[in-house]
Amino acid sequence: MIFRGLSRKAKLLFTKLLPLAFIAAIVIWQLSSKQPQLVQQESNYAIHIRQNFNQSGFYPITKTPSTNLYKPISNWVGRLILPTKQQLQDGLDWVWMEVQYAPPTAQNLLGKIVRLEWKNNKDLLALDRAVTRDINFTSEVIKSQKQGNIHPFRLNGVRQVGILRSLAGANPVDETIVALDAGTIIDASQEKSILQIEREPILATGRFYGLVKIIKPIKSSSKTILISKEKQYSDYSLVKHYNPNSNKFDGLEETIRIPQQVIDTRNFAPSSSQQIEQSPAGDAGWYIYGAADAKGVFTVSALAPRSLFQIQPREIITGEELGLNYIQEVNWRNTEKNKGKFNTVLLKPVETQNSLNQSVSKWQEGNKAIVLHLFGGIAGRKAEAVGVPYTITGHFAFGIAEVVRDEFTKELRFETKYHQIYAHNPDGIIAGTHTWADYIGNLQRGWLATRPVSDILIKFDPVTQDYDFDGIKLSPLEEFQQQLQVTMARYRVGDGTGGAMVSPATSCVQDASQALYAAILAIKNQVATTPQIQTWVLANPNHPQTLRFQQLVELGKSLEQQLAPLGIVRADWQSQAGILAGTGIGKTTQPFEDRSIWAGLTTWRTIMPKQAQDDLATIFLKHGAIMQVLRTNQVGGWQPNITPIAPTILLGQIKIPFTDISPLSIILNRVLGSLAVPTLQDWLVIVVMLIIYSIIALPYGWKFGFLHIQIWSASWIDKCLLILRCLFLPAIVEELFFRIFWLPHPSEITNWFRWSLWVIVSLLLFVLYHPLNAKIFFKAGIPTFYDPVFLVLAAFLGIICTAAYTLTGSLFVIVLIHWVVVVVWLIIFGGIRKLDNNQKIQNTKV
Repeated sequence: MIFRGLSRKAKLLFTKLLPLAFIAAIVIWQLSSKQPQLVQQESNYAIHIRQNFNQSGFYPITKTPSTNLYKPISNWVGRLILPTKQQLQDGLDWVWMEVQYAPPTAQNLLGKIVRLEWKNNKDLLALDRAVTRDINFTSEVIKSQKQGNIHPFRLNGVRQVGILRSLAGANPVDETIVALDAGTIIDASQEKSILQIEREPILATGRFYGLVKIIKPIKSSSKTILISKEKQYSDYSLVKHYNPNSNKFDGLEETIRIPQQVIDTRNFAPSSSQQIEQSPAGDAGWYIYGAADAKGVFTVSALAPRSLFQIQPREIITGEELGLNYIQEVNWRNTEKNKGKFNTVLLKPVETQNSLNQSVSKWQEGNKAIVLHLFGGIAGRKAEAVGVPYTITGHFAFGIAEVVRDEFTKELRFETKYHQIYAHNPDGIIAGTHTWADYIGNLQRGWLATRPVSDILIKFDPVTQDYDFDGIKLSPLEEFQQQLQVTMARYRVGDGTGGAMVSPATSCVQDASQALYAAILAIKNQVATTPQIQTWVLANPNHPQTLRFQQLVELGKSLEQQLAPLGIVRADWQSQAGILAGTGIGKTTQPFEDRSIWAGLTTWRTIMPKQAQDDLATIFLKHGAIMQVLRTNQVGGWQPNITPIAPTILLGQIKIPFTDISPLSIILNRVLGSLAVPTLQDWLVIVVMLIIYSIIALPYGWKFGFLHIQIWSASWIDKCLLILRCLFLPAIVEELFFRIFWLPHPSEITNWFRWSLWVIVSLLLFVLYHPLNAKIFFKAGIPTFYDPVFLVLAAFLGIICTAAYTLTGSLFVIVLIHWVVVVVWLIIFGGIRKLDNNQKIQNTKV
């Protein structure tokens, strides 16, 4: 039909062009399938970056706020720029950076684009090579990108992507702001100036920051009230600056802008300025981070409540038992009711006189602390979807806090940086080192206003202080940060796939824990391969450094047990730890990663973020660490449609009515905790407990005629079947129910009196179960199970198994003890004959 009306020449031309068009269509389809696909579902990042106040270009570099009121956030501040496609082909790890703030000696570079590269340091370059990857997106990553997650699509197909380029190309546009430290070197010998660094740039927000008290919002005129009647205020607020002379907020008044972020795919805004002047967190003032716009108005990009970072806590808890109780039970209690509030709590394992002053004096300028970061969920009318049924997973990360001298008040305060091992997400949050203001306080993507947050700052000198063994230096903190840096770099590029995906065995918390394991292994390797360290320790047994080092060794053992609770170290952790620890740097670029459920189970204590924070904090507290807990619950402007909700362990939202008890979570945790493979010490406990039971049970049973040697003369097949049956019931079933389900795992014990009450309850139930079982299910066993001698022996077996469980925490140990005792009684000491006789008598009566 299509050829009708066409001339012969036109028909001939059409016939020739049709195959060519068909071939061209196939070629285009093939080529387009290999290119990164455009995101079909819009990301939160894309929504927010369209707002001019979220763009770096909105703030002229030449507009500098008053130096009396504002300070630069760092020595250097700049915007990373990814090199062109042609420049990326060189396989080197450098990027461009627009200098947005420079130290006084380098003001000529302000506003210029310079080259950012690594210093020529052998170890530094080797570390960079260890995480350098060729980037080729997988189909899984392309699918994730279509769903609205941000992946580094500008790096897809690029070879040899290192740390700097993975940072610069992490997001779709060049809007990544970083801070560089004072160790930055300027090389002006080239056409374009070069900045050389030895530490990874820190992801930051703003160029300057100030300390103010928000007085009131500035009302909009009627002409500016658009659409929503609720918006009766503009983005502008009246503030008073801190006055260092009076130590009060009676300094200069100023109008600043706190821009209202737009509603994104979650159906609420990531922050709000409504009623922020009424927030309890702002009583001591706010640190405001940002820059001046074209009109010279300081526009806020991030907020931080001053009171959260002050050294003096609002509450002090002393004593190990109370401290453990706070970590495991009190920390997240009443999260929803405490919306808009914050708290700071000091935990001290040892009680001392004049507790407050001595506690505060423990923190000195320059002190460092490990940070255990955890955030919870978002509930309310616009609650976020729950990824795991009946579970609020949250997110866990490590960080480092340092005690610094505040530039405005001259008081000591905490300054926190997070080492975020963060999967690719719709918000454009990059796996890397973030300032607190950039990760939590950022108005566009931070969590201060939308999630509850718990940061536990741990001061433990064996970890946070360096060692010097006659010139051989060892820094646990530096080693740990290096492992985190490597893991963050791998996350940014998904180990070459372009995406970091979550599975039972690979997640932010699991891989952060892997970095901790790698740091422990690195220190062990360094000590094991350096005889001088061992010689120094042996020669100076009472030196404070030796005692501190011994504490570090003991902590390492406890942490290893927590990271590999079943006593089995994951193969991929062992493989990758060799690379991360320095024993294999540069030898491979193909890390082995195990995503199986089994791999996740071998490190089950690090699957759930809340479990990881609770366990790690518990271990440090038991080893004598001092902690400061910083808690916020959707702090800042008020948003009525969302409420904070505490993170949970697996199935933690299924609770007994009118209580905070989550029975399924508790039982699951206890079962998993009891599956550790028995150690040599555990086998010794088994032998000793069986000997103790024999010494007491045999004379007692013989004395009352309950026990006598009467070997069961059955076939070996019947004996084997009986032995196997006894393994399941009673050994496994009874030990699970009467010990594992009822008794807190040894790692859970925080109150020995409460634990003793549970022991009494479980023993009573264990003893009463036997006559009750006989009465209901096994009437032939009534004469035996009602016998007082049997009940006494059963009670003593329960005591022995309880003691063994307390010492080992292993289900295998108590099952083996129970199994051996029952099998020996049945086959050797007349147990089977006694029950058979009862069965015959019962049948005769019937």
